[in-house]
Amino acid sequence: MAHRVLIRSGPRVERVEAASLDEALELIEQRGRALAGGPRRAAVELRYKTFEPVQQVAHRIELRGRGVSGGVDVRGDGSVEAWTGRLRRRVVPQEPGETAYAALRRTLGA
Repeated sequence: MAHRVLIRSGPRVERVEAASLDEALELIEQRGRALAGGPRRAAVELRYKTFEPVQQVAHRIELRGRGVSGGVDVRGDGSVEAWTGRLRRRVVPQEPGETAYAALRRTLGA
């Protein structure tokens, strides 16, 4: 069964196929760590509201496969948050000492 990983960075979308769930999750972690180490975003000020870097999704890495959907959001400040679902995204709570990637792996059962 093939799994598709979508990497969204602004308007650019890259699609990568992975042969297994473990391979897809490894790809997500590798790309997420590379993107999180990149440049930080500045706060966006609108007329009545300011969006801090932690409130901005700079990059989204999404996993789609038969029976699984989830991914990670790399925030503007470099922090990473795991989620599951497709239409309704639910944040995956991290256990003490656990990374967002490990929490996603634990939740998806890999």
